[in-house]
Amino acid sequence: MSTDFPVEVTEEAAKQALNLLERRGGDETFLRIGIKGGGCSGLEYVIKLEEQMKPHDLVYEKGGLKIVCDAKSALYLKGSSLVWTGNLIGGGFQFNNPNAERSCGCGTSFTPKPKKAG
Repeated sequence: MSTDFPVEVTEEAAKQALNLLERRGGDETFLRIGIKGGGCSGLEYVIKLEEQMKPHDLVYEKGGLKIVCDAKSALYLKGSSLVWTGNLIGGGFQFNNPNAERSCGCGTSFTPKPKKAG
């Protein structure tokens, strides 16, 4: 287990993810978070249930919830928090990402801040 996990997962987000795992997951199922190219702003957030680990995955556990993030995504998510909002419109899992220069209106994608030279 990595102690240097890039994302803080709030208690409510962990609770909601555990509820999903109980309804849809098997014994080896975990929550994968990360990013991929796409979306309105260039990079799109990924949150899904999976059962297959990858070679460069970082693993974290919170309250019985196993959370996994690949090393490349960790670079863009470092310092972020995963929260749960129960809002009727736009509710669900959301990232608060300090590495985002701007986010799309729905909050599912972002443009990363430019890397500083040095």
